[in-house]
Amino acid sequence: MNRIVCALALLVLIAAPTLASASYTVTNLNATVALNKNTSAQVSEILTLKISNVSINQYSTDRVAFNLTLSNWQLLIGPVLTQHIINPRAPSYNFKFLPGPVTGYGDIQTAELFMSYTVPNVTTVNQTAPRTFVYSLNPAIFNFEQGASGGVLSPNTTLNIDVPAGATIKSVYPLADIPAYGFEKNYTNVTSLTWDKGEPLSKFALVYTTNEGIQDEVLGFLDSAYNALGGFTYVIIAAIIVLFIVYTYLKAVY
Repeated sequence: MNRIVCALALLVLIAAPTLASASYTVTNLNATVALNKNTSAQVSEILTLKISNVSINQYSTDRVAFNLTLSNWQLLIGPVLTQHIINPRAPSYNFKFLPGPVTGYGDIQTAELFMSYTVPNVTTVNQTAPRTFVYSLNPAIFNFEQGASGGVLSPNTTLNIDVPAGATIKSVYPLADIPAYGFEKNYTNVTSLTWDKGEPLSKFALVYTTNEGIQDEVLGFLDSAYNALGGFTYVIIAAIIVLFIVYTYLKAVY
């Protein structure tokens, strides 16, 4: 019995160095939040890993295991592999996850894990004029590291936020690292903002406005009418068109 125990202990000691050296090190996280006019956001995250030589084969094996879920990868990588933009009151959707191939040479081997999803209601919107809308980002959507004063961007982390096309940025806090000239020029013609590691997020603020054209306003009205009345909307529109044609015809005849 003692011989068996000693043999098992010897096997553990032999295997221990191999297990200890098998590791993945997170070197960078890049999160991009593309804000939509409907208050949702399309999020793309890229997690860059440094892979030890003894882990390359295991990573490549796990990568082609299509039944390996995100929770399985979280056990392999750690808690940093998670959705960093969330809505506490509504789940995300359109979730996609893709582990990329191993690249590099020699002792420097890396791989990227790609994740994308849609988060609803990340902004609130108020109409301040017939075709003018003011959007405010909800700071509760951030799911990064917690510091002494609240949320903070984790080390080796970059956060990018893209406002909708045509939007005008009114205020930002904390000041974006890119573009560096943004604050001095009142963020004129700026549509993308970037913050690097260490930036505080607990009092994060981003306010921007959008202006709709008449065509967008009409389409929005028709969409609202359809949501309220369903298919009967088309009957009403058809009736209005017929009445307009009859009115035009009678006016021309008489």
